[in-house]
Amino acid sequence: MANRLYYGDNLTVLRESIADETVDLIYLDPPFNSQANYNVLFKGQAGKSADAQIEAFEDTWHWGEESERAFSEVLASTHTQAAEMLRAMRLFLGENDMMAYLSMMSIRLIELHRVLKPTGSLYLHCDPTASHYLKVILDGIFGVDNFRNELIWRRTGSHGSSKRWGPVHDTIFFYAKTEIYGWNKIFQEYEPGYIQQKYTRIDERGLFQDVSLTGAGIRKGDSGLPWRGFDPTAKGCHWAIPATSDGDILGFNGMTSQEKLNALDSEKLIYWPKTREGDDGFPRIKKFPGDGTVAQDCITDIAAINSQAQERLGYPTQKPVALLERIVAASSNIGDVVLDPFCGCGTTVHAAQKLGRQWIGIDITHLAISLIERRLKDAFPGLAFEVHGTPKDLESAIDLARRDKYQFQWWAVSLVNARPYGGKEKGADGGIDGILFFRGMDTTEKVLVSVKGGGTVGVGMVRDLIAVIEREKAAIGVLICLALPTKPMEKEAAAAGFYQSPVGEVPRLQIITLAELFQGKRPRIPLIDSAATFKTAAREDASKQGRLI
Repeated sequence: MANRLYYGDNLTVLRESIADETVDLIYLDPPFNSQANYNVLFKGQAGKSADAQIEAFEDTWHWGEESERAFSEVLASTHTQAAEMLRAMRLFLGENDMMAYLSMMSIRLIELHRVLKPTGSLYLHCDPTASHYLKVILDGIFGVDNFRNELIWRRTGSHGSSKRWGPVHDTIFFYAKTEIYGWNKIFQEYEPGYIQQKYTRIDERGLFQDVSLTGAGIRKGDSGLPWRGFDPTAKGCHWAIPATSDGDILGFNGMTSQEKLNALDSEKLIYWPKTREGDDGFPRIKKFPGDGTVAQDCITDIAAINSQAQERLGYPTQKPVALLERIVAASSNIGDVVLDPFCGCGTTVHAAQKLGRQWIGIDITHLAISLIERRLKDAFPGLAFEVHGTPKDLESAIDLARRDKYQFQWWAVSLVNARPYGGKEKGADGGIDGILFFRGMDTTEKVLVSVKGGGTVGVGMVRDLIAVIEREKAAIGVLICLALPTKPMEKEAAAAGFYQSPVGEVPRLQIITLAELFQGKRPRIPLIDSAATFKTAAREDASKQGRLI
């Protein structure tokens, strides 16, 4: 299965492009009620943060025809428990934004359950706004018995709040599809001072702590027999040998309790107290520091991405790669397929690629897909992957322009290596749809891009762009047209003159059609400085890809 990115509604993509039981791990972070639209911050000239943000998508959910249809589809599904739960929620909540969200999420979770392998797992990341409702829906779809964990991720150290406890955590629900799900034990680093506090004894191999070899309760079998003069039954216990990193080396599989104790003693892994104090002088096992402590359901050692972090790409809901690496490493293996149906800026697919997994990412904005493409190319040079749903010819470009002019503009500017500029509000862009930078004679210069997706164009569009170039003190302007330019447009563009670049003259205003872009033609822009336009993802070490963390 090739690595794939999909632009489109994840419900449609799941139904049309993802087969039954083909995915090993699903992670999703569907936003709700964040009290703000989601904006992407890009780098500006000379690497500074851009003042203008791009409204990637609106985190708004309203009851209407689409949510009513989703609700009906859930009721008609084979997941009768989920249907009954959703019906009860509607009686309780009514037809409001929360009910719209739950209906839209329920039908998608049903599809995610369908594509998951019997050995697969799903992680749903959410905040407390809707987590309690989502837990009920997940129980109805996956079954209460397949709930594995509620992970708590402490995303910040403190948060000032009026008249309530500071909200510093997110919730991640972990479900398996069946009882035969895959699992890898994951370790995290010891907390500072832990080894010094707990490992207080020392032998020729280093620091260790002594741990009890007995457990409460009498046993009649081998584990209840005396060993080396110590009778666990006499003190109401039995031999309960804890797992150690040396167990596999000693060949514990198939050994009796007595044989295990002998093997441990022969390898000098038994600690013999000098007195009968404490544990009645019973022998104890030596436990040496290992790879760390087993990862717990409270994640406190992975911080959120701060504003200066190298991996921060400007996407507001971006999660740290380390968090996704832990999830991917625990619940999948090399070569497995990882799916993120709300992939945003691509942290999940980045982590999957880094750990040697195959991946599928889906997002409803071209902006997200273009960001992920650039991120993957920066981090994994030469990586091959497929992109579906973006226009591949004029017919599909015209269809996109007709359906959503903003998605069309964001896609079009990406063809000339520009970043989107401006949001969805009328007049917010000031006549600019994209911007990129290049190295001029002495300074970094900017190129302004205007996209026209209509069926007709005119000379006024050229004049408007010239005015914007003058106003913004830009060096070059590029007009991308779906329709063929007129002769007066070409004449007006030529009259704008030339920019003298370090590598020669280039037209100050350039008109290029989508047909020409599909044919491989690009605007004449000298010495493009991508690093001044986009935040660049750090390159990953190819020699470390695929390693279990």
